[in-house]
Amino acid sequence: MAAKARELKAVGKDIISLSLGEPDFNTPDFIKEAAIQAVHDNYSSYSPVDGYADLKDAIITKFKRDNNLDYKPSQIVVSTGAKQSIANVAMVLLNPGDEVLLPAPYWVSYSAIAILGEATYKEIPSSIDTDFKITPEQLESAITPKTKMIFFNSPNNPSGSIYSEAEYRALAKVIEKYPNIYVLSDEIYEHISYGEPTFSFAAIESMYDRTITVNGVAKAFAMTGWRIGYIGAPEWIARACNKIQGQITSGANSIAQRATITALEAPVSKIKYMVDEFHKRRDMVLDLLGNIEGFKLNKPGGAFYVFPDVSFFFGKEIKGHKIENATDFSLFLLEEANIATVTGEAFGAPDCIRMSYAASEAQLREAITRIEKALA
Repeated sequence: MAAKARELKAVGKDIISLSLGEPDFNTPDFIKEAAIQAVHDNYSSYSPVDGYADLKDAIITKFKRDNNLDYKPSQIVVSTGAKQSIANVAMVLLNPGDEVLLPAPYWVSYSAIAILGEATYKEIPSSIDTDFKITPEQLESAITPKTKMIFFNSPNNPSGSIYSEAEYRALAKVIEKYPNIYVLSDEIYEHISYGEPTFSFAAIESMYDRTITVNGVAKAFAMTGWRIGYIGAPEWIARACNKIQGQITSGANSIAQRATITALEAPVSKIKYMVDEFHKRRDMVLDLLGNIEGFKLNKPGGAFYVFPDVSFFFGKEIKGHKIENATDFSLFLLEEANIATVTGEAFGAPDCIRMSYAASEAQLREAITRIEKALA
């Protein structure tokens, strides 16, 4: 979709992209100033593979403050983005013949990372009717003797759904029966929530020693290009991730690490202006899309995406386009409305499309107006 959007832009089409998975804000000035100071302080040498000691201390403080999780420095590994953090864990834990369970919808890289780890993956489906969350019964029925890991992501990309503490505890009751299964909890959208509390899976006492908590500064701090992610994990897993990373990239960017210390030590209120704006846009987008027949919507509790079910349009022909699936519908919107979205098939949810509201209010209004006209 991104490639096709670029092609159309290159020939002069006015494309509005709602496909981006990154905030449309600039990195806050107080973080940029910390990076500039780090340059002046000559942080230009290789950093420790698993991160500067004072950055790890800031991460430990953040985990305790925001998640009620206690980690030691030996349990923390800083990486070049949360994606590398996840890949490190997969390389460490997965072997040929292992299976990864992916509650769907899931971030597109999870399945690829599982395959790169020489494992297979199995989707556990959900739908808009269950707020895109799986049940304990579904989880129990999906587990096999080959199951090695389960990936959870809350707030979720692409749906924006948030698992409550009660829902996570109910899922943990199932996992407790299977001591060889590990949980990767991706919490990168943690601070972008709209009133619903977020909860860390590792805060469940029985799961602490089997959970790897992944986070980073890309989304909440508008630092996608700075490429800093990190894990809190059982010490033996962290040590193994450190070994793997030492042979692939070594330590993450030194200047970005120094800036991340400032980001994590700041009160969460310093980024509230971005969250408030996303909240406002979410409500506006839901209101506008709710006026278009065929868009079935839920109310995402976090992140910056809406994930409408568009199966109403399947089997129809619109302006010469046969719509058989979500990919066809996404391509229709790109070609007829000049709007770039992402097909839900990429996320294991073939009835849906992902639309990011990390765009200006004017762009969002114009995009939805175009969609409405194209479908009229």
